[in-house]
Amino acid sequence: MFSGIIEEVGQVRNLETDVDTVRLTVNAEQVLEGLSLGDSVTVDGACLTVTSTDQAGFTVELAPETLRRTALGALVPGKRVNLERALRVGDRLGGHYVQGHVDGTASIVAQEPEGDSLLVWFEPSNVLAPYIVEKGYVAIDGISLTVAGRTETRFSVALVAYTRQHVALVDKQLGDLVNLEVDVIAKYVESILDHRPGGVGAS
Repeated sequence: MFSGIIEEVGQVRNLETDVDTVRLTVNAEQVLEGLSLGDSVTVDGACLTVTSTDQAGFTVELAPETLRRTALGALVPGKRVNLERALRVGDRLGGHYVQGHVDGTASIVAQEPEGDSLLVWFEPSNVLAPYIVEKGYVAIDGISLTVAGRTETRFSVALVAYTRQHVALVDKQLGDLVNLEVDVIAKYVESILDHRPGGVGAS
């Protein structure tokens, strides 16, 4: 479990394919503290298992499902990524409950300065759009954010100056893809309703 509060912005060292295995190595400093083999770390919002570490960073493996659901397969050396270690019991939850299970991607379609903030608009897939509600939570590249506005096909978030200084999302341009995780509560509610008598999934 994660909070969506980014601990550090790391930098991709390497993305390599060895037969059927895709390995991602990320240079980092802060998240290396206490990091052990088998620990979970989110890289741009995707929960991944640490398979090795060295003095400069850590390595994770990307499963085919991860590559299908996320934009991680497009990473190249030098790209910055958002990093967060798994929460410990007793940690403050400053964002919202983030599982690190990316539901899919969304494209950046507009960026509008608004006072000290930057209003960024995204276009998710038709499958994910119904789970996004105004003033609800989303995790974008692992960042816990509040939905500022919503239309039938798009939604926006407001990035304050502090957030922009501490996340890699600001590196992305119009048309770029981000990893999107919708609020898990909405998915549970849908599943429960679908299996009630008369629900969509009822037999």
